[in-house]
Amino acid sequence: MGTVRTEIADGILTVTLADVENRNALGAPVLNGLHDALTQANASPDVRVVVVTNEGNTFCAGANLKQQSGAEKGEAAKVGLPELLTQIQRSPTPVVGKIRGHVVGGGNGLVASLDIAIAQDDVKFGFTEVRLGVAPAMISVVCLPKMRHGDAMEVFLRGNRFPATRAAEYGLISRAVPAGELDAAVDEVVADLKLGGPEALGHAKNLVYDVPGMEQSEAFAATQKISAGLFKSEEAAAGMKAFLKREKPPWATGGTE
Repeated sequence: MGTVRTEIADGILTVTLADVENRNALGAPVLNGLHDALTQANASPDVRVVVVTNEGNTFCAGANLKQQSGAEKGEAAKVGLPELLTQIQRSPTPVVGKIRGHVVGGGNGLVASLDIAIAQDDVKFGFTEVRLGVAPAMISVVCLPKMRHGDAMEVFLRGNRFPATRAAEYGLISRAVPAGELDAAVDEVVADLKLGGPEALGHAKNLVYDVPGMEQSEAFAATQKISAGLFKSEEAAAGMKAFLKREKPPWATGGTE
C-alpha cells in the first residue's frame, strides 16, 4: 500500500493520504504522491474533480520532522511545499478536501490551498510551530489571505489546538459537519462542480486569486478580456445553447439547483 492512493470513478479522482505511520506528514512520499495525482488529473479530460482525503486520525501533521532533522533518509521530493501548494491553487481541475482527521502545522497550508474543504467537526486544527521553536512561515502565504488579521495573530502565536468549527470561522475551511454527514456534504459539492464547464471552472478559480491584488482599472481590463474570450469559446456556445433549450450542457452530470 502506498503513502498516497488514487482512484478514479464517475469523473472523480479521489486522493487518499495513507502514510498513517507518519501521520500523513509532508515528506517526500506525500509531496510526490499529491504532485503526481494533480498532474494526472489535469492531463485527463475524464477527471472533473479531485477529492483529497485521509486514512488514520490525522489528515496532515505538517512537516516530516524525521526528514527535517536528518534522522531519516528516503526518496527525493519532486517538488517542494511551495510548488505543491501553488499547483493545487492553479489546478484548472477543482480540488476539494474531505478532512477526516486532525490538521497540524504545515497541514494547515495544505488545507488552505484547497478550493473547498469540509471537515468533520470532531477534528482539531493547530498552528503548533512556535512550540517547536519555528514559525508557520511558508504556509502563511496561503493561510493569511483566508484569515482575519486578529485570528491569524492569535493562532500563530498561541500554538494551541482548536476545533474544526473554529477553523471554519477563521476561514481555513469552508465548513465543519458531523462525521456522519461528511460524505454527503462533499458529494453535494462535487455534484455541483460537475455541472460547471471545465474551462469556466479553471478561470473562476483564477479570478479569486488574481482580481483582489489588482488595481480597479487593471482588474476591469483583465476581466473584460477573459469574459470576451470565454463567451467566444466552444464551451460557452454549448452551454448557452443548452440553456436556451432548457437542457443540460454536454459536460453536466448530477448537481443541485
